[in-house]
Amino acid sequence: MSKTLLKLTTSLVAGAFIATAATAADTYGPFPVTVKGYEGDKTNSVSYTGQIARHALHDSLKKAAAKGDGGANAAEVEAMLLAYFNGSDEDLAILAPASKDGFPVKQSTVNEISKGKNISGKFYNGAMPAWPGNVSGQEAVLHMIKHAAQSNGGFDAENGYDWGQIISKYTMGAMMYNQAVDNYLDEKLEADNKPNDKPYKDGAYYTGKEHSWDEAFGYWGGPAHTMSLTPKQAYGIAKGKDLAAADADGDGVVDLKSEHVFGPAYYAAGADKGGTQSTNYMHTIMQAFIDGRQLIADAKGEALTDAQRSELKAYAEVIESNWEKVLAEATFKYAGSVYKDIAKMGSLEGEELAKAYRNYVKHWGELKGFAMALQTGKNNLGGTATELNKLIGYGPVTLDNTYVTGIDADGNFLRERRATWSDYQLQMLQAQKLLKDTFGLASLTNDATADLESLAGKLSSDSNAETD
Repeated sequence: MSKTLLKLTTSLVAGAFIATAATAADTYGPFPVTVKGYEGDKTNSVSYTGQIARHALHDSLKKAAAKGDGGANAAEVEAMLLAYFNGSDEDLAILAPASKDGFPVKQSTVNEISKGKNISGKFYNGAMPAWPGNVSGQEAVLHMIKHAAQSNGGFDAENGYDWGQIISKYTMGAMMYNQAVDNYLDEKLEADNKPNDKPYKDGAYYTGKEHSWDEAFGYWGGPAHTMSLTPKQAYGIAKGKDLAAADADGDGVVDLKSEHVFGPAYYAAGADKGGTQSTNYMHTIMQAFIDGRQLIADAKGEALTDAQRSELKAYAEVIESNWEKVLAEATFKYAGSVYKDIAKMGSLEGEELAKAYRNYVKHWGELKGFAMALQTGKNNLGGTATELNKLIGYGPVTLDNTYVTGIDADGNFLRERRATWSDYQLQMLQAQKLLKDTFGLASLTNDATADLESLAGKLSSDSNAETD
């Protein structure tokens, strides 16, 4: 078996890869310039700064969602949110990730990373039945942005929304995941789409396939030196707490272009470091990206053969299947958080209840955002998505036991039904079981499915007693 095929076989066994095995090719680049006839001064063909700029726009959008004061500054905040979403002629400040004590960040504006970028032009715009109003993917997030601007600190207690969380987690699917798995690792791997024997565009120092693969990698959000990091270290970098691990080139600052950990990679690290069973999503995905990029570089600017593209598609499948699991693991985790939050709230009153309810709404926003993110990939989830949307709902059960059931003609939320906390807890456990069974999850953080049978039995018993 060839060395390349051996690495591919290893990567295909999700979770079987051991980080210490990656000694030969343990960074994403540099890779040589292979474009035929290139006469410029570039020596490294890797380029994914546009995707990193969009990560910065996303992180800043999440931060800006908390700027509202309850209505008085709604127009100003909405304009700010739309600037980060749609892009701006002005050089926008990076609100997050930003420098802090012990963790200096090299760039402070988006244009320092890449100019002319936006989220909207790369956002999933298929149907989004998980959000009320029969809307498209982009209409859903614009509706969220409008309400975030009108909220107090990004929090809507009445309807149960944490706007920063739901916008952020949804965007991790609707932009990063969707663009990577349903564009660059899909259509752009076909022979006649961005071929490897031509530059990506006139004058480019990278081939069509080189740059397509780089762009997918950029959306993944892992630093170039991910293979030398433990999940705990990667998690710390994302939190701005581990400069030593982040600063691969030793210049004393974190370069967002190649050294930071962004959303999808962060959640892969989180699953790997904190699950009930051992998983290796972060390194499995990263190694597949490196191996695929090496394969393209080894073609030396020639068109990929059918055999090479087949191998490349196998690496893409490793990435796609494990990335989908990362999103499903996160959805599973926060369904468990919501379940536990409800249990806590049952015995609280006053300020303690208000604080616990705020955490519950935060966790529900993460749950809902990730559930929506799962529905933006290239796989049609069909009945799984329908059932998941029904279990989670358009909004959580709120303090008066109502929950959002739709919107009116003006986009205002309607809460026309009621549910008990116990009933909603059961739905969270059913959602966890659905996710576990459908996606074959292993990390299973916050697994509460052991309570499913007893809670279902109790509710059934209580219902029968009420009707005797």
